[in-house]
Amino acid sequence: MFRRIFKNFSKDIGIDLGTANILVYVKDQGIVINEPSIVAINNRTEKIVAVGEDAKVMLGKTPQHITVTRPLVDGIISDFEVTEKMIKHFIEKVHRKSFTFMPRPRVIVGIPLDVTEVERKAVEDSVMGAGASEVLLIEEPMAAAIGAGLPIQEASGSMIVDIGGGTTEIAVISLGGVVSWKSLKMAGDKLNEAIVQYARDKFNLLLGERTAEKIKIQIGSVILGEKSVKSIIRGRDLLTGLPKEVQVTDANIREAIIKPIRLIIENIKSTIENTPPELVSDLYEKGMVLSGGGALLKGLDVLIAQETKMPVHITDDPLTAVVRGTGKVLDDLDNLKEILLPSAKDLGLH
Repeated sequence: MFRRIFKNFSKDIGIDLGTANILVYVKDQGIVINEPSIVAINNRTEKIVAVGEDAKVMLGKTPQHITVTRPLVDGIISDFEVTEKMIKHFIEKVHRKSFTFMPRPRVIVGIPLDVTEVERKAVEDSVMGAGASEVLLIEEPMAAAIGAGLPIQEASGSMIVDIGGGTTEIAVISLGGVVSWKSLKMAGDKLNEAIVQYARDKFNLLLGERTAEKIKIQIGSVILGEKSVKSIIRGRDLLTGLPKEVQVTDANIREAIIKPIRLIIENIKSTIENTPPELVSDLYEKGMVLSGGGALLKGLDVLIAQETKMPVHITDDPLTAVVRGTGKVLDDLDNLKEILLPSAKDLGLH
């Protein structure tokens, strides 16, 4: 009885629990939070010092007693307690903004395609522990496809490639279900790592992860542009140990990241090969849709189109496709209930 009353005071929430960013959608309000999935913890007191944007600023700059951590690795919870605290922080922030009394929201969360039942239970438990009254789960590429406006419930093939921070999810969807798919631990973070490694090998320069990400966004591309673009990167000289700056071009960054990009494209091809012929003919007609932050990498859509001989479209605002999809499910739960995953309780894991 009380639970039903309190539920009326709570807002239904959709969460994209990404390795790089956490996005929160509130029913009737839209996306209210888009912050890095980063938490700073005081090791002496075990208390959280900062979350999200405030914590990201501290990366690589903290004293010994403060640890800045990413509680999600490759789209999966690696630190249960910290994830729970982070989600709780964002749920409370949402309700503080809307002055809601006693938050116990119903929460829908996107999870990667290849999570184990134990990892699925960890997501549910951490969201419940953070204050949810009920947790609904949806596969991330399904949420991204809904966010991108694809006709997922029709008897025709739709293909989505969601390139996030920790994982790349490739899925062919038809009749409200995933027909063929691949889930790779190869995405934005691996591109950053490739740039760090390249700077070390080529210039004897030790770069920070944030610097690598910044240069990737600034001048990163996967096909030759009309004119060369240059930028400066700063780090530590591995020979002298002193600060050093180096001028890099888009060709350097392309050389650094092309290997992981090729791997993603090989897996896209492999997913198409494993798709039933009837659906493949739909895909060749309609093409595939790119979502996630990786979709913004210059020239990626063109390169994939060249390699697969298929049309490639980038969805509007690719960074928010998954969380917008969770929002659409919340708005039309009666029609879209079938596409949700069974809970850990239904699978007998509680």
